[in-house]
Amino acid sequence: MPSFTDQTGRTVALNTFPPKRIISLVPSQTELLADLGLNNEVVGITKFCVHPPEWFRNKTRIGGTKNLNIKKIAELNPELIIANKEENEKNQIAELEKYFPVWVSDVKNRNEAYQMIEQTGILTGKQYEAEKLLEQIKNNFSQLPPPGARLRACYLIWQNPYMTAGGDTFISDMLYTAGFENIYSGKKRYPEVTIQELQSAGCQLLLLSSEPFPFKEEHVKQLQKQLPETKIRLVDGEIFSWYGSRLLYAAAYFIQLRNELAINE
Repeated sequence: MPSFTDQTGRTVALNTFPPKRIISLVPSQTELLADLGLNNEVVGITKFCVHPPEWFRNKTRIGGTKNLNIKKIAELNPELIIANKEENEKNQIAELEKYFPVWVSDVKNRNEAYQMIEQTGILTGKQYEAEKLLEQIKNNFSQLPPPGARLRACYLIWQNPYMTAGGDTFISDMLYTAGFENIYSGKKRYPEVTIQELQSAGCQLLLLSSEPFPFKEEHVKQLQKQLPETKIRLVDGEIFSWYGSRLLYAAAYFIQLRNELAINE
């Protein structure tokens, strides 16, 4: 019975290796499992696991990331459940691990994302595929030129109240990778912010994410009236917050975003 240590330090023993019945409780890790070639092995996903589209249409959905259908998960009889410390509820994970092997990721920066990808490959018998994927991701980031002066930026994930990403989040690490300075890097998790705070903090760039709150152009116009000196852009939330194989596309996206900001200065 092989055992593995997850990113929270827990030991996870598998009765079957490699596992033939896998459930993913995290959208970005679901996409990773698809890119590792585990189409037949993955039997359950959440309602937010929209990539790949054919999985979203055809795989059994077991609720939302924070509202899992424990009964439906049990009916699928998984040999491995892949979860995340932040995205899933602790009490639900504790209930599941009474009956099934649950491997939990904990990703707050790009290096931890790399570790998660590597360990997921080992855990599922797809080590070679994971290594090739990581090689391509790292090569893409190596081509991202160093930034000049970093714009003082705030990344909004929610409205009413406005909420941003603190310095201990994966989003903050990706902001820095993209070439920006997170003005809330001294805060933890996802603090609430006000327009007045953004004004007094000298926010030069306000990024409005496409998820979890779906900011639109109307929000840009509304905020621009209140922050006339601030550059405001809609951005792809999957690029900034998905820590699986979506990282393949991040470097090119960041280059494009930098170019757009330079053009509009």
